Amino acid sequence: MNAHELPILLDRASPLPLAAQLAAALRGAILDGTLRHDDPLPSSRTLAASVQVSRGTVVSAYDQLAGEGYLLARPGSATRILVDRPTPSTPPPVRARRDPISRTTPPRPDPAGQPASPLPMIDLSPGRPATRTLADAAWTSAWRAALAASVRNDVPPALGEPGLRAAIAEHLRRVRGLNCTADDVIVTAGTSDALACIGLALASPNPALQDAAGVPRTAPRIAVEDPGYPTARRVLTRVGAHLMPVATGANGIKLAELATLDPAPQAVLVTPSHQYPLGGSLPVQSRLELLDWARRTDAMVIEDDYDSEFRYDTMPLPAVASLDTDGRVALVGSFSKTITPWIRCGYIVATGDLGERLRAVRRDLDATVSGVQQLALAHYLRSGGLARNVARARREYAHRRTLVIDRLGALPGVRLAGLDGGLHVVVHLDATAGADASALVAQAAERGVRVAPLSHYAVLDRGQHGLVLGYGAPTDLELSRALEVLAGLLTGAADH
Repeated sequence: MNAHELPILLDRASPLPLAAQLAAALRGAILDGTLRHDDPLPSSRTLAASVQVSRGTVVSAYDQLAGEGYLLARPGSATRILVDRPTPSTPPPVRARRDPISRTTPPRPDPAGQPASPLPMIDLSPGRPATRTLADAAWTSAWRAALAASVRNDVPPALGEPGLRAAIAEHLRRVRGLNCTADDVIVTAGTSDALACIGLALASPNPALQDAAGVPRTAPRIAVEDPGYPTARRVLTRVGAHLMPVATGANGIKLAELATLDPAPQAVLVTPSHQYPLGGSLPVQSRLELLDWARRTDAMVIEDDYDSEFRYDTMPLPAVASLDTDGRVALVGSFSKTITPWIRCGYIVATGDLGERLRAVRRDLDATVSGVQQLALAHYLRSGGLARNVARARREYAHRRTLVIDRLGALPGVRLAGLDGGLHVVVHLDATAGADASALVAQAAERGVRVAPLSHYAVLDRGQHGLVLGYGAPTDLELSRALEVLAGLLTGAADH
């Protein structure tokens, strides 16, 4: 049946909202095969007129189904059915008895004589964003414009394409309140590349700093959050840094412990907007105290500003870099969460002497991001495409966050944290009740769900036990199934 001819009856006397009724009707038509893969749906205005509801009601229903993975909504083109259901001639899959705890879908039968293969793993690893929202006209137009530009016979500028640097500076001025210029921006191949540049800048030999044999010391001392970002630790160690772990709490890094380090580190790496992985946000007073510590110890602050775009209950706090008046902060950002990790592009913003040292390193290492990609990103930022994509993604993530809270929030022996923003949640477990995070991770994997243990992010064992799960990448259907598995496992752990 053509989607435009689909009979939809809404009950205005029902307590169920009209948008939810409309979504349910469309969902049922998809699941029973009335609407099939790649069928176009009517425009929101057309369907609204047909069923006599507001256009906002239709938009809400479409957004709900897109978030659940049923629809592919592309601005400027028809919304289409994304789910590919088997045709009537396809034999139904053999269904095995379900485990009352796992509730997972049984393996699909393979061709004759071959053993059954399991369904793909539902990957709830943190840090993976949704990319379905990226399929819009602005993204395509940006790449078309970049490819139409004249082919150059030289390499891209080491510090980055000037248009992209200017677009990043303007973007940060609007969304992070950062008063910076294009000259303060250095384009990098993502966060890891940025951290490597910073580590090398700090490791530059200084004749005034010598060991007992008179050899210049080149290994910078860098304090890092514990638990914190494992990749950052690996990168900084690879470029020769000596790492000094500092405990983190509900509101981020513990400044009192940072102040006790002796000798004082030359830099500290923090995630103040959304501490990774615990999720706390460093209060403004603490941000000012952090800058005061940096002045007193002649240290720098490396501010990893990941996830700052995604807040749900409160507005994001100002970046530490926006409070800095002494040029002691290097703000590191990337487009991995707001666009996709696949493009590997980010930036450092730094001023003063620190900025000069970082630009010197970048010039020595040369450009690491293709010129065509930089031109495309510059177009995407200037057109407002990034801002619109972030708004779409934020709506999706807010809905999935609600699914996590509803399914896991009330379980005994479980405490959720890190939900004020970002794309992941920490599930703290009551170790005194016998909960074993490592065992739960293994059991979840056996049932087709991948999550990470909180211990994976720790340097020292500080008695924190739990799971870290990301809700950005999976569809609502995948997330719901995964949460059912995890809820069963967590309930079983609490019972024992």
